[in-house]
Amino acid sequence: MPSGRTHDRITLYALPFVAGVTFWQTRSGNVTLLVAGGFLFGGLMFGPDLDIYSVQYQRWGFLRWIWLPYQKSLRHRSFLSHGPIIGTILRVIYLGCLLAILAIFILPIATKLWNLTFTWQDLGATIGRSLTIYSTEFLALFLGLELGAMSHSLSDWSGSAYKRVQKQGIRALLSSSKSKKRKPTNRGSRRAVRQGKQGKQGE
Repeated sequence: MPSGRTHDRITLYALPFVAGVTFWQTRSGNVTLLVAGGFLFGGLMFGPDLDIYSVQYQRWGFLRWIWLPYQKSLRHRSFLSHGPIIGTILRVIYLGCLLAILAIFILPIATKLWNLTFTWQDLGATIGRSLTIYSTEFLALFLGLELGAMSHSLSDWSGSAYKRVQKQGIRALLSSSKSKKRKPTNRGSRRAVRQGKQGKQGE
């Protein structure tokens, strides 16, 4: 598995390519900025390795503790953290839930301090309206986050596969896929042995 510095280099080296392809396809500076920003954030701070004590985790500074429940809930390099699309969606939902919990405490305090008449219905309507109006921008940001996360996961998988091929040859890739198949149990044979022993003791 590549080191944290290697992942950072991959992200930084791939950033101009991602930005260039995005601008070539969209001809939009705003969309390109969102995709590139999401890619950079996803590769450096919001990637799959938040499920362990990693460089990405440490970059959250004094806020890194918010990822401790996430780490304890997931096995490292599981499909829920490193899987395509599902990993990014899960992290976005997780962070969104934390922000919602934070808003529960902040909104009542803000309404009393500044005499605001902002309600939860207003907040929900504002969020829904923003998601509708800026759907393209949100999609571009999510695409950037996903590309940043996938550059990390793909480098992990390719690095592991390369090491296996170096040690065992091309057969390592074939044997790894076969080893994932469930091995048949020999409960029947064990049961027969026990019954045979019991029969001998009875005689």
